[in-house]
Amino acid sequence: MPGQAADGAQWLTALLINTLLIALAQRLPLLTRNGWIHAGALGTILWGCLGWRGWLAVVLYLALGSLVTKLGFAQKQAAGLAEARGGQRGPANVWGSALTGAVLALLIGMGVGSERLLLIGFAASFAAKLADTFGSEIGKRWGRTTVLITNLHRVPAGTEGAISLEGTLASVVGSVLMTALVLALGLIASPAVAALVACVGVVATLLESVLGALVQGRVAWLSNEMVNGIQTALAALLAMGLNLLGSAAT
Repeated sequence: MPGQAADGAQWLTALLINTLLIALAQRLPLLTRNGWIHAGALGTILWGCLGWRGWLAVVLYLALGSLVTKLGFAQKQAAGLAEARGGQRGPANVWGSALTGAVLALLIGMGVGSERLLLIGFAASFAAKLADTFGSEIGKRWGRTTVLITNLHRVPAGTEGAISLEGTLASVVGSVLMTALVLALGLIASPAVAALVACVGVVATLLESVLGALVQGRVAWLSNEMVNGIQTALAALLAMGLNLLGSAAT
């Protein structure tokens, strides 16, 4: 299992590989310079605690999220809806997306709690975040009718808490895709768990839209990255809680 070999040799390997890869990858227009440094720290934590499977899952998440961000970028930029810095993510974006997963990975690496359960939370946090990225980026570019999730009144694309049919379907695709990746990598154990993770990813994304509609922009400290962190934490807790309830009922 991913956490069982979290020894000194694995941490040294993690540090060396991530240092080398980040040094080589900094020319890619996915992250800012500081964003790459923080991604290297994240990658070291993931490899050190979960091994290459946990690390690769998050690398694939980053690649897919960056790819969907670039789709229709010129049109989103013209409409004022594109991500800042040409779509490059900075340190706040890295940790807003991955802090929950990093904490769960550290708990696994320290041998705290049930590894199986923590991996379910880990998988759900990234399924939810990729669902959010897919839904937001596709919805902003191709959403035909955008409504506020709390009252279904039409609002401009890009409004906090706004959803569209196209964006919601894209969220489902993002959650299912991320779940399929972690299942294929052996981080979660069964199709039943995968179904739970994928569903939680979509539900957490919709709940994040509710949070955005109700309070984002009204609370000074509630930045987009903070909302992302809340979403991923909620997804992890919901997936772990539902798994525990399901296990207790059988």
